Amino acid sequence: MELVAGCYEQVLFGFSVHPEPNASGDHQKWTPVADFTHHAHTASLSAVAANSRFVVTGSKDETIHIYDMKKKIDHGALVHHNGTITCLKFHGNRHLISGAEDGLICVWDAKKWECLKSIKAHKGHVTFLSIHPSGKLALSVGTDKTLRTWNLVEGRSAFIKNIKQNAHIVEWSPRGEKYVVVILNKIDVYHLDTAAVSGTITNEKRVSSVTFLSESVLAVAGDEEVVRFFDTDSLMCLCEFKAHENRVKDMFSFEILEHHVIVTASSDGFIKMWKLAQDKKVPPSLLCEVNTNARLTCLGVWLDSVTDTKESLPPAAEPSAVSKEQPKGSKKESGDAVQEEARKSKPNTKKRGLTGVSEKPTKGSGPVAAKKRKVGEILEKKRKKKKIRVMQ
Repeated sequence: MELVAGCYEQVLFGFSVHPEPNASGDHQKWTPVADFTHHAHTASLSAVAANSRFVVTGSKDETIHIYDMKKKIDHGALVHHNGTITCLKFHGNRHLISGAEDGLICVWDAKKWECLKSIKAHKGHVTFLSIHPSGKLALSVGTDKTLRTWNLVEGRSAFIKNIKQNAHIVEWSPRGEKYVVVILNKIDVYHLDTAAVSGTITNEKRVSSVTFLSESVLAVAGDEEVVRFFDTDSLMCLCEFKAHENRVKDMFSFEILEHHVIVTASSDGFIKMWKLAQDKKVPPSLLCEVNTNARLTCLGVWLDSVTDTKESLPPAAEPSAVSKEQPKGSKKESGDAVQEEARKSKPNTKKRGLTGVSEKPTKGSGPVAAKKRKVGEILEKKRKKKKIRVMQ
């Protein structure tokens, strides 16, 4: 396992963390060890994401850099956007989705590192995006005061919702049954079956990061030292704890070795790992911390595929298909539109990828194969005509 964090100083830090048994033989001692620093960008880092092989970083220098975590080498850069990279999200090991201040959302093949699709997503900046656990839908927010739903199976816009202000964070829950939209210090909770706001959580300061700890518990960090856990159903604050000496910039949660862990990164330069209690009303306990002596901006966790992990998902929250229930009423509300997109795309998910292109084309069915067949048929006709002429 590796904690990776970007900073204003243009550097990506990597710290490997290994649990060591204590005297009783339990995995209690966690020690972060400096593994690498990578200085590939020419401006501050703004986003980081990881899959089982690579870590990618986005920057104000408008590029995305790829770092091979297995070989510990630079794997090159993706140059397509004209503006600060604002968000990077992997879906599995095959696709990366990026958003930037140029208003584009790009879908990348994470094997060949080719841009499969470039979408003009927002009239202003793309500020954040989140992929549904099924991989069929995505949500994005931008500086054009809209929340947009994307059909990733067909690679097109599915629904546009006008919101009163510019949102800067959007996040699906682990099962994809709800999502949150953050505007300043307000967190609107939406349910997929209605696509309507079911309630609003108010944080004391502007929200900088959110992460779901379960389907109903949301961790919230803001421009302050405190992290709070909220119940997204009752909208009540379950607990709060002082995590850092300065504002918390980013968070990430996952499960490893029967531990449910949340990682926090702050402007104070520290990256901290916390062990979550079963009861989320109890503040988490500190597992380990490391000081980077830098002004951290973004955080990611690289989980080796060999390690027994469940990334960001509690045991009962495996990604499931989108709800099939249709909301009551004859008018097609926003909830109907989102659900209809999920329903229409469902039959194709086994053979179609994030851009509607077949991931594994069957032999002889692709455009190249069809062309070969056509050429073969023409040649065969010419041979037959030649044979007839010779016989005559």
